[in-house]
Amino acid sequence: MNEQILDRAKKWANDPAIDAADRFEIQNLIDKNDSAELNERFYRDLEFGTGGLRSILGMGQNRMNKYNVRKATQALCTTIIKTFPGTKHKLAISYDSRHFSYEFAKEVASVCAGNNVEAFIYERMNPVALLSFSVRHHGAQAGVMITASHNPPKYNGYKCYWNDGAQVTPPNDDNVINAYNAIANYDQVKMLNFEEGVKKNLIHWVGADVENKYFDFIKTKNINFDLCQKRGSELKIVYTPIHGTGLIPCTRALNDLGLTNIFLVEEQTKPDGNFPTVKSPNPENPEALALAVKLLEKEKADIAMGSDPDADRMGVVIPHQGKLHYLNGNQIGTIMIHYIFSELKKKNKMPTKPYFVKTIVTTPLQDKIAAHFGVTVENTLTGFKWICGRMNEIERTQPDRTFLFGTEESFGYLNHTECRDKDGVSSVTVMAEIALYYKTMGMTVVDALDKIYEEFGFSHEVLLSLDYEGIEGSKKIGRIMEYFRKNAQSKFMNFKVERFEDYENQINTNQSLPKSNVLGLICEKNVHVYLRPSGTEPKIKFYVMLREDQGSLAEKKKNAEVKANVVLSFLKTTCDGI
Repeated sequence: MNEQILDRAKKWANDPAIDAADRFEIQNLIDKNDSAELNERFYRDLEFGTGGLRSILGMGQNRMNKYNVRKATQALCTTIIKTFPGTKHKLAISYDSRHFSYEFAKEVASVCAGNNVEAFIYERMNPVALLSFSVRHHGAQAGVMITASHNPPKYNGYKCYWNDGAQVTPPNDDNVINAYNAIANYDQVKMLNFEEGVKKNLIHWVGADVENKYFDFIKTKNINFDLCQKRGSELKIVYTPIHGTGLIPCTRALNDLGLTNIFLVEEQTKPDGNFPTVKSPNPENPEALALAVKLLEKEKADIAMGSDPDADRMGVVIPHQGKLHYLNGNQIGTIMIHYIFSELKKKNKMPTKPYFVKTIVTTPLQDKIAAHFGVTVENTLTGFKWICGRMNEIERTQPDRTFLFGTEESFGYLNHTECRDKDGVSSVTVMAEIALYYKTMGMTVVDALDKIYEEFGFSHEVLLSLDYEGIEGSKKIGRIMEYFRKNAQSKFMNFKVERFEDYENQINTNQSLPKSNVLGLICEKNVHVYLRPSGTEPKIKFYVMLREDQGSLAEKKKNAEVKANVVLSFLKTTCDGI
């Protein structure tokens, strides 16, 4: 066994700042000489990335546990106290249905109290949107969401937010990371017993009064409120929270709007960190929506929607001409912006200097739609924190511009300004309103998408995500990036690379964007490929975007699918051999 790994494990097993049972778990691995497991748990400290922590639950330096939660919160408290001197410091907290989310949330509050930082923690689990709203509502300097989003059950995480309600961006993320890395021992963390913190008025439970303000606001952002109030019951909706936080907020938001004809997937309504009915609680995957589809077919419903555990992502299924259509994230975003922009223009409510924000890996079809309606496009790096970071920058420096929408291909959307992260709750209402609008015209959402394709051109996007866990997986992901960085600058498959974008080395990129380990291959024949390692999961992602201009719409769809499959096969084969 590696001596350095063993020394770290022994230090953990003898650390008085760690509970006896948690020390024993590691001592047991040492006694069994389980070098493989000790390697995974101690080959590094759990890294505080640009958005926070995410890892497999368990004891050890490289695992998600209460000690690393405490350490991260101490770093966050230290940073906000230093960054915002001379003020009362506050931090907002929410949590999802995962194992230990509630317990970790209370640990966050206890560390806040130990640092004389007021903590505002929801009485019940709530989605990302309500955490962001709470940060802004309470005038907090930071926020924490305990979640691993749509990861498998063995994961949990810690998402870090700043005083604008958005996930931390430079330089604040670097300051928190540096403070985290400076904590050498767990006994450096300041804590106050949770109940004592409540008694001393340092820990506050957040209840229905704050939640109500959020729901009252998002209700004002729907375009055709009167239509929903008058005819909302005509739309048959299937919804599933997939064992997460979405049940209460999403059904309330739909009911508030007048969309009351809701069928719930009863097997998935109860919050459960085991996510027993799915392999992974990710509404991007058809498998996670299988029970919703079964209910949709049984009830002959018009739309099925599902949200992930922290309800920031939304998946959609539409029945159309006897077939089920699982809309991808680009299609959902496209139908949303087209509906919002066209309805605002039709009602003469388009604001002056409107803009929307998307990521570089989101379909360029949306740029064409925005240009048609006179809406400026802002492109950012991948991740909703960059979308909201750009919103915040424009709000500060160009207050005469009006935000309309934010969207990314990974099923995240935002149609308002009171949150600064993707909002699956308001997205469910927007999508249902769109489905109702087109139903009253005798159309489905798929019909509406086809009309968009006929007017603006057909665009086809697919995502390839390859998982590589552990130490060796991390090394392989590094080799894959290096391979394409060296070998795809002028040619990809049989396509000429017309522009090679390297966001790490800032080659052929917008220089105002931060450096990021992302490559873009802009090829001939309207083939675009982007690749990047995930910032929160042990995987590398390839974003393939194609445009077809020849033939009928049916022919374009078929040709694009064939071409996409060839590209995906090439990528898989190439990565297997690296």
